[in-house]
Amino acid sequence: MKLMRYGDVGHEVPAVLTADADGGERVLDLSPVTRDIDRGFWEAGGLRLVRHAIDRGLPELPVSGVRVGAPVARPGKVVCIGLNYRDHAEETGAAVPARPVVFMKDPGTVVGPYDTVPIPRGSTKTDWEVELAVVIGRRTRYLVSPDTALEYVAGYAISNDVSEREFQLEYSSQWDLGKSCEGFNPLGPVLVPADDVPDPQSLGLRLRVDGVQRQNGHTKQMVFDVAHVIWYLSQYMVLEPGDVINTGTPAGVALGLPDAPYLRPGQVVELEIDGLGSQRQTFTAAREATA
Repeated sequence: MKLMRYGDVGHEVPAVLTADADGGERVLDLSPVTRDIDRGFWEAGGLRLVRHAIDRGLPELPVSGVRVGAPVARPGKVVCIGLNYRDHAEETGAAVPARPVVFMKDPGTVVGPYDTVPIPRGSTKTDWEVELAVVIGRRTRYLVSPDTALEYVAGYAISNDVSEREFQLEYSSQWDLGKSCEGFNPLGPVLVPADDVPDPQSLGLRLRVDGVQRQNGHTKQMVFDVAHVIWYLSQYMVLEPGDVINTGTPAGVALGLPDAPYLRPGQVVELEIDGLGSQRQTFTAAREATA
């Protein structure tokens, strides 16, 4: 079972992807169960409701030619962990952190996995980052230890933590300017429930630019594993159902490559994580402002 959302921006329909009797897949409409895959969905025990609804029967959702949205509605917050892979820290010349490096992204950056991503005006250093995204399933605060942290996870998805390095590192002592540009967090295509990902530290991550592999990492290489990250964050903020955590990226970003091949309009970025599907975005120049 995998959760998805289909439709135009702001009008997405919740759906579930399930296997059929012939070994194929069916997309079922979740509208009879929930208005959207949002905080209210998780608070109501959404996955349990979906499983019961599948057993009773749900209508199929025609999706041919329909846009795929992010698998969760706009989250309350997107929390990110920087320098969380040793090889990525090394390639950027940064010290391996002793504590998780935490920053926030504007939740409005979350877009569909195949949406076009605009390169900001004035950008010369737009970069890619394949990451494992964690979606929180229930209110999380002051966890006693990492041992119970994964019990608070709703599911996992692919995230592209797109970054503008000049904005991020040269324009401010904070990273926000280079992380919160329009469309800078493609998410999805599916949200895989936590029960179907027994070990989030056993997943390979890969990213290609125009067909050239740039990143090829593994979540076992994280400095701080998913459970530790959730426990750590819970000491300083309340994580709410539907919040997204981007858990860091492995080596291979443009910032760390000798020729610094930052993205230009027309380039295509493809991402994949074991068991979570794949993404594909075309990057284009940002449009002029409209009234």
